[in-house]
Amino acid sequence: MDLVSRVQQIILKPKEEWIKIKEEEISIQQLFISYAAILAAIPAVAQFLGLAIIGGSKIPYIGRSIFLRTFSFCIFYYIVSLVIVYLLGFIINALAPTFSSKQNQINAMKIAVYSMTPAWVAGVLYIIPFLGILVFLASIYSIYLLYLGFDAPLMDTPKEKVGGYLVVSVIVVIVLMAVIWIILGAILTVGAYRAI
Repeated sequence: MDLVSRVQQIILKPKEEWIKIKEEEISIQQLFISYAAILAAIPAVAQFLGLAIIGGSKIPYIGRSIFLRTFSFCIFYYIVSLVIVYLLGFIINALAPTFSSKQNQINAMKIAVYSMTPAWVAGVLYIIPFLGILVFLASIYSIYLLYLGFDAPLMDTPKEKVGGYLVVSVIVVIVLMAVIWIILGAILTVGAYRAI
């Protein structure tokens, strides 16, 4: 699998690419190492550059503290992004019988990972902090790709159940993300108070 070609095709010609993806032999480990781990680094690195260098403090020493906290945040962000995608794949597979679909952990992970492509690629815009809203718009396109993944059908989902499967999956992931970010925020806040 050529990374650049896959990114272009899943963004520009998603219907055709989902058909290729369905037939592709790949392990979950390969999927994460050769694709997700690389693309998930784009928003993490861009946020680091945007917050620590472009948007960071120019005052000596205070800037260093902000630099270290920003670096820690971006590492956590990267790890949490991968965990959320893995959990999304797990949730998609677990929900399959509810929507008359066939459980297939690898195909569920393919849907989770490849549908995140636009959000990860658009994450480069975090270099300029106020452009982060555009990443949100790319995330909406990621939801559309998720829909197409269900419709392809990678999970052999009946057409009439694709919408419900998508909605439940997205709601579960939003709740999961909120919980993870609340916990992460609490950890980072406690760490920031201890550093003072």
